[in-house]
Amino acid sequence: MTSKKGSANWHYDDKVALVVGASSGIGLAIAERLLASGARVAVVGRRTSELEAFQARSPERAVAITADVTDADQVARMVQHTVEAFGRLDVAFNVAANLRLGQIVDLSEADWDAVQDGVLRSAFICVKHQAGQMIRQGVGGAIVNVTSVSAHIPGRGAAAYSSAKAGLEMLTRTAALELAEHSIRVNALSPGLVNTPLTEPVLAQPGVLDIYRQRIAQDRAADPFEMTGPALFLGSDEASYVTGSILVADGGWSQTGYPDFRQLA
Repeated sequence: MTSKKGSANWHYDDKVALVVGASSGIGLAIAERLLASGARVAVVGRRTSELEAFQARSPERAVAITADVTDADQVARMVQHTVEAFGRLDVAFNVAANLRLGQIVDLSEADWDAVQDGVLRSAFICVKHQAGQMIRQGVGGAIVNVTSVSAHIPGRGAAAYSSAKAGLEMLTRTAALELAEHSIRVNALSPGLVNTPLTEPVLAQPGVLDIYRQRIAQDRAADPFEMTGPALFLGSDEASYVTGSILVADGGWSQTGYPDFRQLA
C-alpha cells in the first residue's frame, strides 16, 4: 500500500495551477498535492462548499471557482478568474468526468450525451481556453488530462464512458501536436480502478470489487493520492520532453482485460 508521507515536490514552488473537477476524488487529491508542493491553486467544480473548504485551508494560495465546464462562457471566466487571482496560468489538470452505464441497446441518448459532454466536450473547451491563455502569456505551459484505461479496454455496459475517454486520449495527442510550437505540453494520465465518489456506487454492489480485483495484478483499487505523483510529474518541468503521452497507472489491470460481470448473474 502507498503512504501519503514524504511526497516529492516536482518543482511547483510559486507555479499557478488550475484543477478542473476538484470537488472530490482524483481532482481534489491533485489539488491537495499541488498545494503541499508550493503551488498556487485554483480549484474548479460544481460543489461550492467543497471548493470553499479547500480554499479555506490556504486563502493566500488557493481560490475556489464554481463552474459548469460544459459551458464555454463559464470556462472562459474560470481561466480569467484564475489569472485575476494569481497573475498567470502555468499548468492545468482536467479531471472532470461523468459516468452512465448501460448496454448499447438499452442506453438512452440522454445518458450518452451526458457522458460525452461531461468527459469530452468539457475537456475540449477547457484545453481550448487554457491553451489560449498560455499562448497569450508567451512562456509555454503544461496541460494534463485525466482519462481512463477504459479508453482502450472495452467493457460491457461502458460504451458511453469508454468512447468519451478514447476521444479524450486523441484530443490530448492532437493538442500536443498543435501546441508544441508554443512550448505547451499536453499529456494524459490513464488511471485504473480508483476509490472515488464516481466509482463508489458501482463498487458498492455485491461482488463487483472482487471481480475487478481478479483482473488487477496488484489485487486492489487505488487511493486517489496514488494518482497524484504521476499527474504532477506530467505537469512538472521534470517532464519537459514528454508530450502527447498517455501515462497508465492501473495496478496492472490493462494486462489482463476488462472483467466480465455476467458471472454475477
